Amino acid sequence: MRISRKMEHVHYALELGQSRQQGLSDIKLVHNCLPETSTDHIALTTEIGDLIMSSPILINAMTGGAQETESINRELAIMAREKGMAMAVGSQMSALKNSEVASSYQVVRRENPKGIVFANLGSEATVDQAVRAIDMIEANALQIHLNVMQELIMPEGDRSFVGMLKRIEAIVRHVQVPVIVKEVGFGILKDNAKQLQDIGVRVLDVGGSGGTNFAAIENARRPAAIEWLNDWGTPTSISLLEALSVYPRGAVIASGGITNALEAAKALALGASAVGMAGAFLKVLREQGTQSLHRFADELHQGLILIMTALGAPTIKDLGHCPVVIMGETAEWCRTRGIDLTSYADKTNRSK
Repeated sequence: MRISRKMEHVHYALELGQSRQQGLSDIKLVHNCLPETSTDHIALTTEIGDLIMSSPILINAMTGGAQETESINRELAIMAREKGMAMAVGSQMSALKNSEVASSYQVVRRENPKGIVFANLGSEATVDQAVRAIDMIEANALQIHLNVMQELIMPEGDRSFVGMLKRIEAIVRHVQVPVIVKEVGFGILKDNAKQLQDIGVRVLDVGGSGGTNFAAIENARRPAAIEWLNDWGTPTSISLLEALSVYPRGAVIASGGITNALEAAKALALGASAVGMAGAFLKVLREQGTQSLHRFADELHQGLILIMTALGAPTIKDLGHCPVVIMGETAEWCRTRGIDLTSYADKTNRSK
């Protein structure tokens, strides 16, 4: 029996791993030797748009759409419930076309009835499909994912992207939950961020390169690979700074190759209000099991508390106002693109 495309993606995501070249090594947190706080004072609660989240760590969209993926989503949903994390499901288009696989998404809400859950569709979706995807899992928000290069490399992928903005705008105007536009690993830059802002999208997930590489995954599935496209995209650090030059704090999620508390703290210090992680969670779950997955989540939270204490930042908002120094390729890119970085290094200019 042929393995489903969804499980092929899981297989190659694990086999190829993450490049970790997400640019966050260019970001340096500025040490505070007089933090005047305690680990007991730290609060990890954060806000994304109108959503209040207990943790700034988001279990980002991974899978669903095949019977084999239901167990993965079940384990992730249990962790989300136990650790107070929001969770996004993978693209639900397959379930809209085939109700037999809807359970692989619905398991997330069954296991986490009171949690924050994001529905997920691509930019080809109609308003009706968006409403059905939200209703399927009683979602608190809807992710619209952008994956143009993945589709172009995918043997069975889309080849036309006409009308993307109009479809997204229609969904934003008609659904009753917040809409989050998310890249899948190639980044959202300021020009596109402005286009999305103009049609009413209030939250972005920048989804920069450095994590799961869907160009490489689709090339691994192709009879004749287009390997010269495997490096396509913009690192997470750059994508985040580009998005933040358009969108306000509280409206941007950082994702793409983030695997530990220090990298998460750097993204939050730049101004993200939440950090999406997918590949790191999938790797621990599949290779080490459920107990290790829960232990990993605890380590992320404990690591953030430690770093926030050291910086004297009792809240995620305070962390976003801590000074950071931006160096290397990230700084050079931003200077070339006209993105002002001066305020990031001076705490007195990062007003609360």
